[in-house]
Amino acid sequence: MSSRSAIITAMLALVLAVGIGVWRLGYVQAVGQVAQRGQADLALASDRLIAQLRRYQEAAVLIAGHPVLGQLARGEGGAVQATDLLISVSDKTSALGLAFVAPDGTVLAQSSPAVPGGLGQIEAFGRAMDGALGSGHGRAGPERQRVFYYAAPSYAADGHVQGALIVIADLETVEFNWRIPQPAVYFADAGGQVFISNRPELRRRPGIDGAPAPSVADPAVAAHDVAGYETWRLDLGPYLPTRALHLVQDLPVIGMQGEALVDLAPARRIAMLQASVAGAILLFFGALLVLATERRRTLAEANAVLEARVAARTEALSAANTSLRHEVAERLEAEARLRRAQEELVQAAKLSALGRMSAGISHELNQPLMAIRQYAVNGAAFLGRDKPERAGENLGRISDLADRMARIIRNLRAFARNESEPMGRVDMVAVLNSALELVAARLDRDGIAVTCDLPDGPVWVRGGEVRLGQVVVNLITNAADAMTGREDRRLGVTLDAGDRVRLAISDTGPGIEDPARLFEPFYTTKKVGAAEGLGLGLSISYGLVQSFGGDIRGENLATGGARFTVELTPWQDEAQAA
Repeated sequence: MSSRSAIITAMLALVLAVGIGVWRLGYVQAVGQVAQRGQADLALASDRLIAQLRRYQEAAVLIAGHPVLGQLARGEGGAVQATDLLISVSDKTSALGLAFVAPDGTVLAQSSPAVPGGLGQIEAFGRAMDGALGSGHGRAGPERQRVFYYAAPSYAADGHVQGALIVIADLETVEFNWRIPQPAVYFADAGGQVFISNRPELRRRPGIDGAPAPSVADPAVAAHDVAGYETWRLDLGPYLPTRALHLVQDLPVIGMQGEALVDLAPARRIAMLQASVAGAILLFFGALLVLATERRRTLAEANAVLEARVAARTEALSAANTSLRHEVAERLEAEARLRRAQEELVQAAKLSALGRMSAGISHELNQPLMAIRQYAVNGAAFLGRDKPERAGENLGRISDLADRMARIIRNLRAFARNESEPMGRVDMVAVLNSALELVAARLDRDGIAVTCDLPDGPVWVRGGEVRLGQVVVNLITNAADAMTGREDRRLGVTLDAGDRVRLAISDTGPGIEDPARLFEPFYTTKKVGAAEGLGLGLSISYGLVQSFGGDIRGENLATGGARFTVELTPWQDEAQAA
């Protein structure tokens, strides 16, 4: 009995030692897996927070250059229009408020009276006055709301900062949108205070709002090292894990540090399960036959637990895949809406150009109509005098004039058509001739001398005929607008065919005032609010040329004036490509 007791005691001691070793090894491996999953969850939460804040940043940058705000900054009125603009942007972005602030800190326009005061004192405003995008966070209003600021500079025509557009985001709304059940995530600022968290108890302590972030200096936190990972024992509330893996990720984009407390209970359970299995195997080889049934029962229970965990994990992965497919479908739908909006904007710009050319085209059609009438009267008179040869000459002239009118109308119909066909082979020479014919009345009326250097035969490029016509007409009319009121008015058009087909349109106008902002939406040197001063023509032309795989650029000439160069890809059919 004594020997049996000693053997049983030794076996139990060996099983205990092996079990502890297996538990330790399994726990270290499980902590590594939990760390990988926790880092992914922390990165996902951080990316989601940054992405939601970025839309406010993009709104600030885009609206800061709006012409209405520039008009307000120059003291030319427009306060009502600026307020309406800020209210509209606030409603669409769910921002707490927007304000346009002068360099001296005076608020010139704001989306609502609820916009907090003292905006001229925040750090983000100072950054904007230095010409950079400013950002920061803090508390605002009588309720001490947690807010995030973005301040974008608004530039005057001379390049100086004339004000700043400040977008104020309510972090309560942002926090609600990315709140997730696991793990506990919080973002602390440079002062070590929790500013955003999906666990309110981490952000608020009894009697205070804006509690310091948990740290090893906190009496409720005890830190341990497990295979290079920092683990904490916590006593911060019933909704936080008692044993957690502490992970950290720096977020310099928003000036904060993201931290996560990942529950280690699953890792401990896995390690305990592995240790139990190892102990059961040892007991199987050393235990008596009567204990075999108990061992099999233990293994069956362990297997059931593992199968349940696999099934739960599989269900979670299926749900994640379904959510990802929905998100992909939403993104594709958003891209389709964006393409449709761009096509509608191009069509609106073409119709606006047609409206501006209508007076000249009416003159172009009226002249041949009057001539047709006169030739018809003369033809009738010659027939009455029995002179059929002279009458035939008048009828031939009437036919030529009718062909001319048909060609003008055909060009108009092609220019106004909303092209939806895919890109194909387009004769650039024909496009140029059609565009020049459309704007001929305008050029003759303004006394603009046109010099064309075009190849004798067709030059085939890859693109869309209607959209290329839109680009050429827009560049020619912009050149004509630039030469308004100048004594020397000359327009040059050249087309070179090579590895890249290059179209150059030059003028003798005053040149490009700010080449860096030439293709920005709403940027124009024309009068704000005028029919020809929308600031969209070059931006649309840039997008169209880019869609053909080409490039467009503008530059000032040393001799005066400006030149726009459009580079396009030559067309290659299957035989040429082979």
